[in-house]
Amino acid sequence: MRCPFCGQDETKVTDSRDSDEGKAVRRRRECEKCGRRFTTYERAEDTLPLVVKSDGRRQVWDREKVLRGVGRACEKRPVAQAALERLVDEVERTISERGEREVPSTVVGELVMRALKDLDHIAYVRYASVYRDFQDPDDFKRAVESLEPAAPERGGEKDE
Repeated sequence: MRCPFCGQDETKVTDSRDSDEGKAVRRRRECEKCGRRFTTYERAEDTLPLVVKSDGRRQVWDREKVLRGVGRACEKRPVAQAALERLVDEVERTISERGEREVPSTVVGELVMRALKDLDHIAYVRYASVYRDFQDPDDFKRAVESLEPAAPERGGEKDE
């Protein structure tokens, strides 16, 4: 494993343990050249479907791309990196369980937005503004209104 700090190829594993409910192995490593420590994750490679973009291009599922997208939406928000990892795990699991060879990018985007809506409302609106290509303030207004619980029905007797 190459050291992310100095580029040296020689590193040693100082600790290994299961992560993500046994679906990954977390390894603490130490560079033998610069002595700095870093963490790597090893997970079994699933056969995930191709993502079909709106223009018809097909791309291999890219977990890191989705993680970067939700990370940007959550910038300066009180959202832990572990929560983002779980969100991407859930999206990945959902598309994998579909059992299809291809999945439209719109499905991925909607799954991410649904998860962000539960995780952080501001991150949801940020992600939606890019994903849905908001053009004017009304688009933002509709996104915020979708977060608000349904207003109680008016009329009838007043509480006293």
